[in-house]
Amino acid sequence: MASYSELFDLDPQLVHLNHAGVAPWPRDTVQAITRFAYENARWGSQHYAMWMQHEDELRELARWLIDAESKDEIAFLKNTSEGLSLVAQGLDWHAGDNMVLVTEEFPSNRIPWEAAAVRHDVAIRWVSLHEAEDPEHALLELVDDRTRLMSVSSVQYARGLKLDLPTLGEALKDTPALFCVDAIQSLGSHAFSVKEAQIDFLAADAHKWMLGPEGIAVFWTRPEHYERLGLSQYGWHMTERAGHFEEREWSPASTARRFECGSMNTIGIYALHASLTLLHRVGIIEIEERIADRIEQLDQVLRALDCKILTPSGIDRRAGILTFTPPEGNSQHVYEQLLGRGVLCALRGGGIRFSPHFYTPAYALQSALESLQEIID
Repeated sequence: MASYSELFDLDPQLVHLNHAGVAPWPRDTVQAITRFAYENARWGSQHYAMWMQHEDELRELARWLIDAESKDEIAFLKNTSEGLSLVAQGLDWHAGDNMVLVTEEFPSNRIPWEAAAVRHDVAIRWVSLHEAEDPEHALLELVDDRTRLMSVSSVQYARGLKLDLPTLGEALKDTPALFCVDAIQSLGSHAFSVKEAQIDFLAADAHKWMLGPEGIAVFWTRPEHYERLGLSQYGWHMTERAGHFEEREWSPASTARRFECGSMNTIGIYALHASLTLLHRVGIIEIEERIADRIEQLDQVLRALDCKILTPSGIDRRAGILTFTPPEGNSQHVYEQLLGRGVLCALRGGGIRFSPHFYTPAYALQSALESLQEIID
């Protein structure tokens, strides 16, 4: 593992700085899917017991990633939106309740709550974090005794603001408000702990920093909330005695499996198993440090090129995202030119978003920055 970039088969003409969007798969992940596809084509479901073992192992890897107590607290859903919708539609709202949300959220962490607010006559208190000097204070000052929930992204998708989740969790624990986190921009990029942050609900799709495929997501909630979340999806897999098909009496599983209504996304499980195994081998602390180094390298050169950095500058406020505007402010034109030169990035938050991962080699960063300099010169 001397050169982490060799664990990927990216086209050498491409610089992938869009892990906050959709990440490429590691070679191990591609091979895992290939082996599974061949096995299925050759032997069908003969090794189904091994598929179930992979599912169980993945729950343990996900438990490690979020620092949960038990793998039985992990559920695998289709995506972040499904997890947040499960909470939004499952809670027992009352007219006059309110929830605290962030104005700049990705639609996945906005639309489910807006739909629930309309259905249950619940007020939404919006907080803009772009200009907030103290984001946590701005959020908490809107909480009162009728606040049922606060939902935030651990890292804001557009400009990369990293919130202090433990501060929010500690403050909310003595209020009626539940704490929900969209962790899609955190899991796989830096250390995360549902226990330290005192979170009630977490959802995160696999296709960004976890280096997995779309179509599979990690969902977690405190076990004491299992009965609190009303179920709206039912099937054989979510029952306590799944697999006992002849039984007519049933009850929801006593574990997080109660949120998985039917047959699992087995190929997604094999893919994410391989990706999280790689992250586990590298170590989340080393991953975090390597991403921070790459963000710092980009920051220094971008500032030297007179770019305006939109991402907060404090080390505690940054994860894997660096968003900037070029000197003349023509982000759209520069973005299109970068794409034309093979630099994968995104147009977000009023600027251009770079998001390297731990394996991104120095020469790739240099190539992207040289391309940027040529464009703005």
